Amino acid sequence: MKKVSVVIPAYNEEASISSTLQAIRERTLCHELIVIDDGSVDDTASLARKWADLVITAPKNRGKGAALQEGWQYVRGDIVMLLDSDLRESAAEAEHLLAPVIEGACDMAVAVLPPPRKKAGMGLAKGLAHHGIRILTGFEARAPLSGQRAFRRDLLQQLGKLDRGFGVEVGLTVDAIRAGYRVLEVPVPFFHRETGNDWSGYCHRGKEFVAIGRTLCHKWWEGQKWRQNG
Repeated sequence: MKKVSVVIPAYNEEASISSTLQAIRERTLCHELIVIDDGSVDDTASLARKWADLVITAPKNRGKGAALQEGWQYVRGDIVMLLDSDLRESAAEAEHLLAPVIEGACDMAVAVLPPPRKKAGMGLAKGLAHHGIRILTGFEARAPLSGQRAFRRDLLQQLGKLDRGFGVEVGLTVDAIRAGYRVLEVPVPFFHRETGNDWSGYCHRGKEFVAIGRTLCHKWWEGQKWRQNG
């Protein structure tokens, strides 16, 4: 049987981390559970230690991409699954995400979540990610920003490095497709915290938009250099 390593980045998630990890431990296929506490100032790390095999603590917040880059270096499973720390009980639905990778139907599965319960923002970040991925690879992504992914470990070993910050998911999709890996989007009834239409929500989406744009520009430039050298 293929072994599954679950990697979870977390930042100030003391309200959600325990229920998320418990659902993974008790209700999903998980041989190894790794949490990267990305500079939290609450009890995220201490709560995670009850459930995780390994908790990596960073002295300061570095961003999701940097946290994942460090965390996946420790995995020993054949399949790596990245999940957000605020899924709570819905993390138990991860079996739907794992199945196509375990069965060999794809090399990387990306979760397509149900529509948000309340509309927030104008969809600019998602739209930029969708069009950027399509232009760079031809792939029409329904969930270009989904952080819930499962893939063969050798995919990460081949790609080598993840993009930093909020552009990590877009970069991972582009790199995987360019490298010839099969990417499949899978509907999964995950639910997590949604940003609102307040100042904090707009700031978050603004930072996300900038990071995605930076990643797409970087991937475009990489493609140009590859064509010149090839």
